[in-house]
Amino acid sequence: MSLKWSACWVALGQLLCSCALALKGGMLFPKESPSRELKALDGLWHFRADLSNNRLQGFEQQWYRQPLRESGPILDMPVPSSFNDITQEAALRDFIGWVWYEREAILPWRWTQDTDMRVVLRINSAHYYAVVWVNGIHVVEHEGGHLPFEADISKLVQSGPLTTCRITIAINNTLTPHTLPPGTIVYKTDTSMYPKGYFVQNTNFDFFNYAGLHRSVVLYTTPMTYIDDITVVTNVEQDIGLVNYWISVQGSEHFQLEVQLLDEDGKVVAHGTGNQGQLQVPSANLWWPYLMHEHPAYMYSLEVKVTTTESVTDYYTLPVGIRTVAVTKSKFLINGKPFYFHGVNKHEDSDIRGKGFDWPLLVKDFNLLRWLGANSFRTSHYPYSEEVLQLCDRYGIVVIDECPGVGIVLPQSFGNESLRHHLEVMEELIRRDKNHPAVVMWSVANEPSSALKPAAYYFKTLITHTKALDLTRPVTFVSNAKYDADLGAPYVDVICVNSYFSWYHDYGHVEVIQPQLNSQFENWYKTHQKPIIQSEYGADTIPGIHEDPPRMFSEEYQRAVLENYHSVLDQKRKEYVVGELIWNFADFMTNQSPLRVIGNKKGIFTRQRQPKSSAFILRERYWRIANETRGHGSVPRTQCFGSRPFTF
Repeated sequence: MSLKWSACWVALGQLLCSCALALKGGMLFPKESPSRELKALDGLWHFRADLSNNRLQGFEQQWYRQPLRESGPILDMPVPSSFNDITQEAALRDFIGWVWYEREAILPWRWTQDTDMRVVLRINSAHYYAVVWVNGIHVVEHEGGHLPFEADISKLVQSGPLTTCRITIAINNTLTPHTLPPGTIVYKTDTSMYPKGYFVQNTNFDFFNYAGLHRSVVLYTTPMTYIDDITVVTNVEQDIGLVNYWISVQGSEHFQLEVQLLDEDGKVVAHGTGNQGQLQVPSANLWWPYLMHEHPAYMYSLEVKVTTTESVTDYYTLPVGIRTVAVTKSKFLINGKPFYFHGVNKHEDSDIRGKGFDWPLLVKDFNLLRWLGANSFRTSHYPYSEEVLQLCDRYGIVVIDECPGVGIVLPQSFGNESLRHHLEVMEELIRRDKNHPAVVMWSVANEPSSALKPAAYYFKTLITHTKALDLTRPVTFVSNAKYDADLGAPYVDVICVNSYFSWYHDYGHVEVIQPQLNSQFENWYKTHQKPIIQSEYGADTIPGIHEDPPRMFSEEYQRAVLENYHSVLDQKRKEYVVGELIWNFADFMTNQSPLRVIGNKKGIFTRQRQPKSSAFILRERYWRIANETRGHGSVPRTQCFGSRPFTF
């Protein structure tokens, strides 16, 4: 190991340690091991919306103190799912305020009797603000709808003869100018036009504000001395892969820690001891993006074992991909080679489930991505489930990992209260996703009002903080401001630009796309001298509508828009454009408005994942680009289906 890298690693280890302490512990993905058990609480929960005028009846009457059914009428609500589309009630679909979930969990006898065991309750996503009780006792609160939080409930479930526990979760989806994403509550006070107390929630983003328990709620156990967090940073020197690790252990200061790195065949290729160090892997198999290498997405397994003087042992296995990321004036490099993003933007969105996690839908989406020849996507406009990133690691799909910083347009959303919360969200996001090789860049916002004067300080502080948390990845935000007015652009590593030429202006005039897009790229690059990604472009299309010559909303018009963008992109990707991400992978739900016919229809697939004609245009393009950029033989399209066994 070079002296330069050794010094960097010592500094990085100290920094990561301090960050972990600031966040009060790690957030390792819960999984079973020889020392850990897991119980998922997916299924039907009791549910009740607080329909009182002030939405506070549940707190005033303390619904958490007794079974929820004793407070009034309840519904069966599937978890995970959004609650909005489950019933036939428009009032629940558009509900703003507190809703209440409850579930009785039966615990294994040993969980309630073994005081040398920790029992942890973890909520993977509750949108937006959540308060949690166990057996009527308050255990945790959390702000933010897309990242996990947890509480040690050992004392509550090990305090008596009961083998059940009642979990109550109150969730509020109200957005304010200081939440992420922001929103405002507007009261309609004209009683000649609106009922008394009538209000609506306004937002500045174009997707439906689904709410509820969107991901699994789980209980898991660890020994009292346990592996709390693992941080891995990889590098490559010649053909030697370097796996630098830092491990946090809680519960005891007296322990032995062993680590070993296994290849995909289960062979140990490196081992070490101590809570931080470096593993060296000669002739390492690197993690390569999909279609960039004949053996993409190679994953090692880091097995960690902690043993105390009392012979208490904890085990955790972390998947590890060895790769590097770098940015130059005009290139984005993965493992030292130029990488071109040809991919999509997505949403966690589907019929009935809303934003609820669903394995069949997720696997279908990844099969479509690989059929399409897409090598990347952005988690627009919030962190996706951890299972999504695990599949990205497994299949080599590169990720721009975006926080929920969408709709930051009001001046009050750039104040200290908003900034404080935004900094905390980036800490939580990086803590959760830092070890995924598929994640190559952080995005701190989408289409903020970055021309406002406070935006300069706001984004300088936010991006500096993000880079301090992770020294290994570039940072960006996605802009729709003018190139010479964006006050946050000087602080990003890669320029990401959204534009919709011939859609939101110059309606129907596809002939203006090429000159306008060409000017966009030249102006941004001349001003900022940084690589550029066309992070959104597209047109709404109603499947089955055909017009020739093309008209807006027809399938032909969407194709014409794409083809005009692609003509310019083919020129500029030879210079400084490093990626293109279509908006959107699939149609998705939005608020009702005259501009939206049951949602946003810019998908190249329908909401039911059926292709529009533009999907075939994009497929031909992406496979062609993949073959051009590899530069040594064509990639067989059958490569989009793998057969390696799937383990987390």
